[in-house]
Amino acid sequence: LVSVLGIDKVSATTLVGTWTYYQPGCAFTSKDLLSKAGGEVAAAEIKSKLSSQYSSLGIKSTNTQVTFSEKGEFVLYFAGKKIGGTYTYDAANDKIAMKATFLTMNCYTKRTSTGIALLFEASKLLQIMQMATALSGNTSLQTVGELGKNYDGLRIGFDMKRDATMQ
Repeated sequence: LVSVLGIDKVSATTLVGTWTYYQPGCAFTSKDLLSKAGGEVAAAEIKSKLSSQYSSLGIKSTNTQVTFSEKGEFVLYFAGKKIGGTYTYDAANDKIAMKATFLTMNCYTKRTSTGIALLFEASKLLQIMQMATALSGNTSLQTVGELGKNYDGLRIGFDMKRDATMQ
């Protein structure tokens, strides 16, 4: 079941650990938006579009993961590219602020049946993906931007599973 952002909360202690990409993630910012957008049908369509988009960008479980430490540090491998820095978690708003030398990203988190989801405003995720893939010359980022225009109040990103081997 695709839930509304904020209903399935993640605690600061739950967040700590290594999380590996499992599949595209999405959530709506309100119950009203979820019902207006057709809920499950819209979510399945969005995840399908994102899956092919992510594959074309080289995002897969073997090269995309994030580790959050108890000390407020993170290491992110995004399609094999490493980014590290510090993070703060605002549990009241389910918001993670990650700061690296050349990049600041804010994402929202929620519990899923398999772990957690790290979700971004569609336009913000597009900016992050463009930055991370700039050197690859990949020009197939159109779908992410289009989804943001079609579904106001949609957050998209990554469903992550805890990586037991990396603890």
